[in-house]
Amino acid sequence: MSLLGARSISKAYGARSLFDGVTLTLREGERVGLLGVNGTGKSTLLRVLAGQEPADTGTLELRRNAKVLYLSQEPELPEGETARSVVASGLTEWERATRAYEALNERLARGDGGAGELAQQAELADAVERLGGWERGHVVEEMCAALGITALDRAVGTMSGGERRRVALARLLVASPDLAILDEPTNHLDADTIDWLETYLTETFRGTVLMVTHDRWVLDAVCTRVFELDRGTLTEFDGNYTDYVEKKAELLAHEERAEKNRQNFLRRETAWLRRGAKARSTKQKARIQRAEAAIADRPREEVARVSLEGVDGNVARLGKSILDLEGVNVRLGERELISDLTLRLVAGDRVGVIGKNGTGKTTLLRLLTGELGPTGGAVKVGLNTKVAIFDQARAQLEDDWTVYDNVAGQEGALQSGGGQVDLGDRKVDLRVYLEGFLFDSHKQRQKVSSLSGGERARVALAKVLREGKNLLLLDEPTNDLDIATLSALEELLEGWPGCAVVVSHDRAFLDNVATGILAFEGDGRVTHYQGNYSTYQSLKAEAAARDLAAKAALEASSQRRSAAPAPTPTRTPTRSDGPGKDGPRALTYAERLELEGLLDKVGLAEEVLAKAEASLADPELYAKRASEAPRLREEEAAARREVDRLTARWEDLEARREVKK
Repeated sequence: MSLLGARSISKAYGARSLFDGVTLTLREGERVGLLGVNGTGKSTLLRVLAGQEPADTGTLELRRNAKVLYLSQEPELPEGETARSVVASGLTEWERATRAYEALNERLARGDGGAGELAQQAELADAVERLGGWERGHVVEEMCAALGITALDRAVGTMSGGERRRVALARLLVASPDLAILDEPTNHLDADTIDWLETYLTETFRGTVLMVTHDRWVLDAVCTRVFELDRGTLTEFDGNYTDYVEKKAELLAHEERAEKNRQNFLRRETAWLRRGAKARSTKQKARIQRAEAAIADRPREEVARVSLEGVDGNVARLGKSILDLEGVNVRLGERELISDLTLRLVAGDRVGVIGKNGTGKTTLLRLLTGELGPTGGAVKVGLNTKVAIFDQARAQLEDDWTVYDNVAGQEGALQSGGGQVDLGDRKVDLRVYLEGFLFDSHKQRQKVSSLSGGERARVALAKVLREGKNLLLLDEPTNDLDIATLSALEELLEGWPGCAVVVSHDRAFLDNVATGILAFEGDGRVTHYQGNYSTYQSLKAEAAARDLAAKAALEASSQRRSAAPAPTPTRTPTRSDGPGKDGPRALTYAERLELEGLLDKVGLAEEVLAKAEASLADPELYAKRASEAPRLREEEAAARREVDRLTARWEDLEARREVKK
């Protein structure tokens, strides 16, 4: 059933048209993703559909009594209220419907109602169910805990932008609207929280979802349809993000074939027209009209995309020593953020840093830049290591400077002639360099304060990459970047001649880029896993399974010991005594021979296990042969099982030999 429909809506700002003639339908209960490069008007379209901004033309049709809520990238919240009260305000309508239902029930119990009251009772019951059901007493605390909101009694006016967004998202979700319109809901959420949000939207949330997000894993896990806003036109694709990519590739291939056919047709018709027809018959006139129509039917101009080609050509050469952390500890007040961390970077390392918000990820970057010193251990930076940081707040940008001046590094650089940028074996003008980041001459003269979040991110990226530093520290680089720009950044980092340390919650980005994962696991524990994010998940799951099995074995052993009968006095066996019925039997001749050779077999098995573990610990495996990792993990697990089996057999035989002495 249709929940919201839009017919021929358009929106323009001045002479710039964002979209024109957009028609779409959102059905009850479906999850839809909206894609498009930065600046195409995705956020504007969301605001129009949410009723936050009027369309220039067209109509919107919303199902009667349907509740629509919108999460903006910069939500407006009452500054003086606490996080708890703001989130609880999402339950206002539910509380009103519940109280009205209870009051009506009391009247009906007294016999004061009639047929009209019974119909009203049914409507109120439906409203309560639609708003989340009858048991919602602890929903505020539960939702805040799930989204990592811990300071419930703190005023939202004192919170960071990321904390405010989480509060706004919690308020929207507890309100349980019929349609949730979400603009970048995963920004400022850690990977575990995004996992939770995926599950909540697919399994618990009852309404319809329309969202803009650059998180490809979320699009894949949640969405059942994808809209793409491209050059003012909306195109619909059934399925999730993977389906979209496949169908988009087919569509582009079809457009390429169609354009090739058009060009061939035009060449033939142009040649015919140049030969000159002696008579303009009706048939020939129709042929001329077809040629003119083909000329007029020009393909749409391709959307400009960020080009980072050659940017890695000016990277400073690395020395033998790049960056070493030896037994590093960091404490802030009473909190231990990092405990005994040892890490050594080698050329080509791209380390992804993950963990819950507040565990110390950004503190690690401050440590690597020298802004913060360790409370224990040592941080050693190589003599040839040159560090550049792309910070989460884009604080390296001067808001009152133009785009050009920010990247040039001095105010008034545009008027003074600017400079050049080294791109490998060639030098290009800074203006040309910025055009690769989608800043034309007009945009280059704009102040950074007037830019969107995605544009600010591109300015910061252009500034960092221009410097030619060989160790990149990237703090949440994926926030506000569209998927096309993310893909360009991934391609750049995959061939980066230096090293990179990347704090990110974008699992697809880490899967494509990282050669290792540094996981902040709480209480100062920081663990280094070789491989990308998927490998980290596998290794983490294997470790958890081993811990669970060890715990179960320990509990079973404890239960057996507690259930065993108390020992009874026994006499010392004599030479004439045979083996007891229930006692250990003597070793056979074959078992004595087996026991003599078992320690050698255990040693050989341990060597095989050590070799398998060394192969898995080799950084080259994940950097260049990641496809071999699953097979090597299976071999390592099999070697471990063989060591355990042989050791257990040796212990059994040795115990029986000792008893029989």
